[in-house]
Amino acid sequence: MHTKAVSAQALVGQNMLLPTGSTVKLSTTDLDNLMQALDIDVIALTEILVPHGHRVEFGTIDAPGIHYNLSGVGRISINGGPTMPLSPHLLIIVPPNTPFTIEVDGGSGPPKLISKECWTRQDGILRVAVPNEQPEIVQICGFFNASFGQSVRLFGELGVPVIEQFEPADKIDLKLREAMDELMQQEVGVGAMTASLLKQIVVSLVRRSVKSSQRWTERFSILADRQVTRAFADMVARPGAAHSVQSLAHSAGLSRSAFMARFSDIFGQSPMVILRALRMRQAAIDLTTTTMSIDVVAHNAGYESRSSFVRAFRKAYGRDPSDYRRMARDGEARKDI
Repeated sequence: MHTKAVSAQALVGQNMLLPTGSTVKLSTTDLDNLMQALDIDVIALTEILVPHGHRVEFGTIDAPGIHYNLSGVGRISINGGPTMPLSPHLLIIVPPNTPFTIEVDGGSGPPKLISKECWTRQDGILRVAVPNEQPEIVQICGFFNASFGQSVRLFGELGVPVIEQFEPADKIDLKLREAMDELMQQEVGVGAMTASLLKQIVVSLVRRSVKSSQRWTERFSILADRQVTRAFADMVARPGAAHSVQSLAHSAGLSRSAFMARFSDIFGQSPMVILRALRMRQAAIDLTTTTMSIDVVAHNAGYESRSSFVRAFRKAYGRDPSDYRRMARDGEARKDI
């Protein structure tokens, strides 16, 4: 027996977070700064092909997933909730640790579960398909982490799915297929290329959200409070600046105590702890992409003392900056950024 189906629009409207700082508009510049600093780490890509009369069930995965329906019609149920129609070019971001089921009607009785024997992995791509069966649903899924520095995950607190209907002209499918091709070819820079392609999709979602009446960006705690997000965007854009709690509170238009309380509630850590993580990210990028001296790298990260910078960097990455740079040249350290 099937659960009651609901439309994508109805599901999008459920459980929306009300932005605490809703009277303060998050500017395009702030969003642009945040998107530039967003790091994408691709965990896995999956191709799901579901024939008529079949279903596939995924358990919990500790990462959000971008699910793009290339073709076919069927249904998806997320976290045991009501089923939602799947149609071509529908994109869904499933929150971390959230099971989901995809099914297609056909034949007699309920859809038959696709067994794990039909799950194959090759060149880092998981493929779910029934041998000798023509698929109705063709879907590409990318499981990834999106973060600022080492401690702030954009989708970490997402509680309900993000749903957007795209069109062929948006070329989301081409980006995902290109990411799959990159993994299959395993050429130099495959990680950077696949991450770049998934980041383009996230940016496309942000652009769509800015123009939409249903702003999914407001479902994220780090974006919902626009006053705090304004200060955070400044930290992201200029991690090496002489920020203080007082200056950040002023940027947010809040008192020091209100800013500290709201920032800590959203991020789970104090502003200075988050700033330190952003500075370490900036230092790691400088070490792996430039020939700057350690002293200049430290200065760019907001440290006047080389020794205090080295101590902070060692605590963050487990090695001295010079060792980190050497390992980066050997292709070992870039993945830690």
